[in-house]
Amino acid sequence: MPAEARLTRSSRISGRSDLFPKLVAMLKLIDAQHFAVCRLHGSGLPHKQRLVCELDNWGSANSVVAKSFLDAYGDAMIEHIDKSLLPLMWNGRDSDSTAETPDFAAFTQRLKPHLLPFAGVAFPVRLGAVGNGYVVFTAKFMDLTSDVIVELHGRSCRVMMELLSLDERRSQAAEALSEREIACLQLAGDGRISEEIAEKLGLSVHTVNAYLGSATIKLDSVNRIQAIAKAIRFGHIS
Repeated sequence: MPAEARLTRSSRISGRSDLFPKLVAMLKLIDAQHFAVCRLHGSGLPHKQRLVCELDNWGSANSVVAKSFLDAYGDAMIEHIDKSLLPLMWNGRDSDSTAETPDFAAFTQRLKPHLLPFAGVAFPVRLGAVGNGYVVFTAKFMDLTSDVIVELHGRSCRVMMELLSLDERRSQAAEALSEREIACLQLAGDGRISEEIAEKLGLSVHTVNAYLGSATIKLDSVNRIQAIAKAIRFGHIS
């Protein structure tokens, strides 16, 4: 495999993965077990909106856990964020599965208990017309102080802002790149040299290099390798 391709493949990590260390640090702060970032999709009345878990560490069964979580609390969370930014807390099914905040209870709201096997806390974030949602932490037991809740809520806002910023940069790049530029970047990312790309697409080598050069400029990259890496992070190529 060409050196360029090896370097490119080692860079194929979504920009969202940069958020995981921050979420893990927040999780460790309260000795929680799992986290999830859920965002609102759709517009209009609450019944036309839905919450989607876009980042989580629920593991191989994440789709099942996410569905059970959203089935239990999705509608209530959508209704809540339209009215309030107070954190939400809930208790799990077992008597010892609880989430408490004795010195901050007046500034949190409780969801219906005993619907899930875990307790949790959800921090609502509103960023305008888009980017609204929750950062969620779950555990068998939580005993959170007011200082910790305020700290986590602030960090949750920053996580959601970074996630929205990533999406906006991806959208801007998608509008800027042409189909030919994306096709050339994809083949270059697969390890094809310009001559092979030209043969594959029925173009001249000069034209292929021109497309790769213009894509590199549009992606604000210093060379082809960086342009491919950015295109992968933005989701334009795989």
